[in-house]
Amino acid sequence: MKRISAAFFLGVCTAGAVGAQQPLSAIDWLDQASTAAVTTAPRTIPTEPPPAETVDVPSVIVTALDAPRTDAVGLLPSTTTGLPASIWEKSTNQNLIRALARLEPEPLPAIQALYYTLLLAEANAPLDAGSKAEFLQARLSALRAFGAIEPALALAERAGPATPALFDQWLDLALLLGQEDAACGALSRQPHLTSDISARIYCAARNGDWDTAALTYHSAAALGTLSDTDATLLALYLEPALIDETEPPEPPQNLSALQFRLFEAIGTALPTHNLPRPFAMADLRGNSGWKAEIEAAERLARTGAVPGSRLLGLYTARRPAASGGVWDRVAAVQALDLALSEGVTSDLAAALSAAWRAARDEHLEVVFAELFAARLASFEIPMSIRSQVFDLSILSERYEQAGNLVSNPKAAQNFLIATASGTPAPETARTPLQSAIAAGFARDHPSPDHQALIDAGRLGEAILAAARQIGRGDAARDDLTGALATLRALGLEDTARRAALQLLLLERRG
Repeated sequence: MKRISAAFFLGVCTAGAVGAQQPLSAIDWLDQASTAAVTTAPRTIPTEPPPAETVDVPSVIVTALDAPRTDAVGLLPSTTTGLPASIWEKSTNQNLIRALARLEPEPLPAIQALYYTLLLAEANAPLDAGSKAEFLQARLSALRAFGAIEPALALAERAGPATPALFDQWLDLALLLGQEDAACGALSRQPHLTSDISARIYCAARNGDWDTAALTYHSAAALGTLSDTDATLLALYLEPALIDETEPPEPPQNLSALQFRLFEAIGTALPTHNLPRPFAMADLRGNSGWKAEIEAAERLARTGAVPGSRLLGLYTARRPAASGGVWDRVAAVQALDLALSEGVTSDLAAALSAAWRAARDEHLEVVFAELFAARLASFEIPMSIRSQVFDLSILSERYEQAGNLVSNPKAAQNFLIATASGTPAPETARTPLQSAIAAGFARDHPSPDHQALIDAGRLGEAILAAARQIGRGDAARDDLTGALATLRALGLEDTARRAALQLLLLERRG
């Protein structure tokens, strides 16, 4: 079965690994992050359309030649994803933008991996792509919402972001990573790249041109073109002597990346735990305390924006000096890591139970499974934790081997084992969810709604629609059945199996 980075993470960092806390390059991120791939040629996409009974004269769409190339940029070529280059071609810009704006904020890990594949795929732009790179902007916004700042920045940079259409997103992404020098340098050379006067002032100062920054600031303040928040933050940034006599402003409800960095620059850094997910990436730049780093990494790992190996590196960086909350999770993971590293089977039962409980409390079961399933496979598992190891293995890339862990499986485990092999029998289903999943694997054709999109050449939309219907399992069961059938018919068998297994197990967590 062909997979791209079939596990969430190809390698597990050892305790105290220095690289675990450093920003990743786009290639590092792709190597370690979970994505999905077509495993067989789609069975339902006709190679040749049926003869038409009538002739429609198509409308002619005129676009700038460079616009489609910008919207087509990706980090994953079709030779890697298995998806055709025409995946978006027959869809309209607006349909795709609306679909990407509706992605759930914290999807099932299997669906999250599929979303990353679609968002990062190199594919032809929609035929009606204009000159503003709107489809690429929508992809960048979706990645940013998931907290996947590093690949989003790499995608923007590959597109050539020194354009008015892409500059603002480029600068925002760079600010969140603390890598804004290139964007600010481009703005100093081409001030027309943005209409954001605050960005011009900040970048001028960042480039060392304090006179231009001050002149632009005073002109903008006199004309009233700065918000009160920006005016105060920039004044304190440009003239640090004012900090002792001027109160910083209250953080606005819709905090921008630039405002966030300005609060940091004037010595009043904002905690990120109550801010939108993208801001959590700032805590991984080495400027925050260990606790803040761990909590940010946990938050980002839930959407696959940070690989589990990076989270494990933080968990095992040093010994916790306190107890309760995050420190109990750190202690539990360290105890399990030590038991596995030293081969101490007698310590394994207690260590695994505590660490698995901590992972479930933080909704990190799949991340945890990918980190430890392979290591546990080399141990003689005590009977007291066989059930936990089975669940853990079912949630990992080793799901097809999980059945070897139980000699007399219960009915629920039998259904999981059958689903892992892609053959859950409808007559063995005992719950509505099991029935919907079994029906999805019994079908050999997509949902009618998805088939209509496929027949129209709108393959990407069909996949997005199916992925959204799977969701967290709270959708109508008929939708779940059709969605699973569609993914399987399109060759996304691994995604369908892992999504079904995650629904069955993660819905049981308390």
